[in-house]
Amino acid sequence: MPRAGLLPASVTLAGAELADEVGFDHLSMGLLAERLGVKTPSLYKHVDGLADLSHRIAVLAATELADAVRDATQGRSGSDALAAAAQAMRTFVKEHPGRYAAGNSARAGGADDPLGPAADRLLDSLAAVVRGYQLDPGQKIHALRMVRSVLHGFATLEVAGGFQLDTDVDDSFTWLVAFVDQGLRAVAAR
Repeated sequence: MPRAGLLPASVTLAGAELADEVGFDHLSMGLLAERLGVKTPSLYKHVDGLADLSHRIAVLAATELADAVRDATQGRSGSDALAAAAQAMRTFVKEHPGRYAAGNSARAGGADDPLGPAADRLLDSLAAVVRGYQLDPGQKIHALRMVRSVLHGFATLEVAGGFQLDTDVDDSFTWLVAFVDQGLRAVAAR
């Protein structure tokens, strides 16, 4: 019988929190069982193993990040929306590096996989930001990929300690967002 208080959702959340602390690559069923005060085999009553747990964490991460970006950009457009989305994504990656890594390593497994809609919600929020620049339809997907790639790259490098120079990282981030904004405006003006 499953331990009282443990459900797939609570096991997933505990796994996500642990991944944020120790790193997604170091997450294991054994570590999670220890964290929850149970024997490792009892976790299998709630999740089907590490792959299932990782996928559930990915769905959680995609949902949380999509919510953060949507909430940050609501009622904004253009550079304001871009800056808000960028800051929301950066903050999420800094606060939840393990679950963000889980989200980037997972792929939707079919039409009924909740990861697909969760990831689509994030892309929809970022696409709304890009739409605010009034780009030609043929440019929108390129712009969306660029925005996502730039924000992902900066945030993951920052979390990994990749910015060791004396220049303030916040200043670099502000510069980067302004640079992306200018680029999108330049493409729209063509």
